[in-house]
Amino acid sequence: MEILQSIIAQVDTVRLPLYAVTVTALPRPDTPLLLILHWHGFRRDERMPAGDPLTRRRPVPGSALQLNARWRALEEIDAAMLDAAWQLGAWDMERHARRACARVGAPEQETVECRQAFGANPLAPGDESHLLAEAPDRSEMMHFAAAKGYVRWLFRPVRGGVWRTVAEDDTLRPDGGREPPCPVAPRSGQGRRGVPLVYRLGRVTRIVLP
Repeated sequence: MEILQSIIAQVDTVRLPLYAVTVTALPRPDTPLLLILHWHGFRRDERMPAGDPLTRRRPVPGSALQLNARWRALEEIDAAMLDAAWQLGAWDMERHARRACARVGAPEQETVECRQAFGANPLAPGDESHLLAEAPDRSEMMHFAAAKGYVRWLFRPVRGGVWRTVAEDDTLRPDGGREPPCPVAPRSGQGRRGVPLVYRLGRVTRIVLP
């Protein structure tokens, strides 16, 4: 499951700092994973009226990649994401188990979060300008998740990310990364739905003065 390698390859290609990394999976073994890289940066938008250059800038689109690795248990994805989060210097890694939103009485916020997890723009359905996707099964995955639920992982990298200047973490190398292997082991089970499972990776052993 080459999550770390895929992230590094995209960073080397796009050459922009990362804000966050997410992976979304369906609760069925051997189904595709959706890796989304959220970049920090802006680009010129020629569709906006001429005028102040700042008003013609919009965020750089995220990158969505479909990973077709074989897996049998969520702990395998946990392990791959922990390895990536550890080596890229993240302070922690979160796993969220989400229930189906296509049910009677489901809050609208759950529908919005489901669409966002699969890279859709809930404010402008059909507009894909916010995302560059290489994920042919993304729409089918989102509809399955709406009916059966999904699991989403999230971490914010220091190495190659925007968090380098604010990272207070004694486990980091000068480049913001860490040496493998990751010492944190995956936990069994999905945990409580709606309550994130948080893996703490960073550590501060010194006193940080304000």
